[in-house]
Amino acid sequence: MPHREGVVPANAVKLFQQYDIILDGTDNFPVRYLNNDAAFFAQRPLVHGSIYKFEGQISVFDSRNGGPCYRCLFPEPPSTGSVPNCGEAGVLGALCGVIGSMQALEVIKYITGYGELQRGKLLTYRALDHQTTAIVVPRAPECPLCGSKPAITTIEAPRYQPVCETMPANSMNESDHPLEITVLAAHQLLTENSADTILIDVREPHELAICRVETAQHIPMRQVPENVSELPRDKHLLIMCHHGSRSRRVTEYLRAQGLSNVTNMNGGIDGWALEIDRDLARY
Repeated sequence: MPHREGVVPANAVKLFQQYDIILDGTDNFPVRYLNNDAAFFAQRPLVHGSIYKFEGQISVFDSRNGGPCYRCLFPEPPSTGSVPNCGEAGVLGALCGVIGSMQALEVIKYITGYGELQRGKLLTYRALDHQTTAIVVPRAPECPLCGSKPAITTIEAPRYQPVCETMPANSMNESDHPLEITVLAAHQLLTENSADTILIDVREPHELAICRVETAQHIPMRQVPENVSELPRDKHLLIMCHHGSRSRRVTEYLRAQGLSNVTNMNGGIDGWALEIDRDLARY
């Protein structure tokens, strides 16, 4: 059945209540948060899917059955323009079909009861090598929507406007450091300001066996949530992966958790091998 008015704050909850499960594949932060919040109030599971360049991610947000919601992962949307959409950053077209099929599988598993849902997990898929990484996402007690003392109790239209006039202290735009820098800029920071700059490699151990920057600390992407409290807040953290997609998501996640001095190294270790150290093996 077509809904010609679309999903808007005035109808979202009642609309979602007509269905058993909601799929979200939007490339729009205000609508993504609206879908999450409306699914929570409608008490419906939300199958989330998103894509960025060569990587995609899926999760099942199902607070009714004890799982987290999208705001447990990213409490507030980033400021307008700080995160490029697919039209700006580009995306591998076939990746859309892969992530869409994964979402469809989650729906089938939810309905039939077969298999293990991605509830409480964020699964990242890398199209360039078909690798997957799962991050455990616990339900956050301080979540503004599904936490013990929620600040969001109704759907209010101004909250889902595309412009964020006032951002909380832990938002991604409250930082003296850019969200993303080039490999050359990262190398310069590590050379000239090594005492206050830390390079963190979020690749998997088998990738480190191929090549690594010796000065980098290693925290696999899937282990980042459990190590957040151990990361220094008085240092500038540079996050690195293979090409820059996984590290971009880790950067966004850490900023959403209150670590403002975190920057993604766009290009990853592959860019490092091309521009800084040509002796490094490439893969």
